[in-house]
Amino acid sequence: MAHAEHYQQSYGASEYAAAETATLSVADEQRHLIAYAPLVKRIVRQLNSQVAGAIDREDMEQIGLMGLLEALRRYGVPDQTFGSYASLRIRGAILDELRRQDWRPRAVRQESHRLRDNVRALTRKLGREPLEAEIMAALQLTPEAYQEYQLAENAELIASFDEVLQESLGQSDSAPGPEEQLMVRRSLEQALRSLDEREQRVVQMYYEFELSYKEIAAVLDLSDARVCQLNKMALGKMKAMLQD
Repeated sequence: MAHAEHYQQSYGASEYAAAETATLSVADEQRHLIAYAPLVKRIVRQLNSQVAGAIDREDMEQIGLMGLLEALRRYGVPDQTFGSYASLRIRGAILDELRRQDWRPRAVRQESHRLRDNVRALTRKLGREPLEAEIMAALQLTPEAYQEYQLAENAELIASFDEVLQESLGQSDSAPGPEEQLMVRRSLEQALRSLDEREQRVVQMYYEFELSYKEIAAVLDLSDARVCQLNKMALGKMKAMLQD
């Protein structure tokens, strides 16, 4: 539990300033924490499959619960839109801790960047998005190594995509107002419509239904690596549109 304890100690008084103006009683907070605990577990299950055990699963759940508590204290009484807001805060809390720990060693990051550059060079050479088999042949990767590369790329992109969403929702101690939430939702819907049908399904299953890559692959009858690739392309397009 060391990671969770360190995270709680270093979280900072400012992050919990909203507790002074909380509209929920301690009993209500506990009740809602229990009610939304399955959401934390689903998000942890998602992220845990991508970070190769960088943080113990139990620690990730504790960090996620702290993110949920922060969301409750900022939001107040949960309504039908709270789940989406809480998901971002839970995922953000866990990703923040992963970044703090620098969970990817420098050598692994360098290798990932080298592979990324080679894939881009292959894309330019072919004049189109290369197939999985073409990437593995050109880069001399085993299917397992290619999937690890895709997972690492996705973990980085999901973290940066969530940062864009967090910025859109604001970083104040209070939850975004109805107009702000509506504006962000419309922006997301517009970004989602810019994707092709399969990319849309991957993003919706990942973010809305909290399915893991393996589960999405089973639904779409694709390989895990292909789902990673589709998710990466989709989030890259959406992130660019949201930033614009």
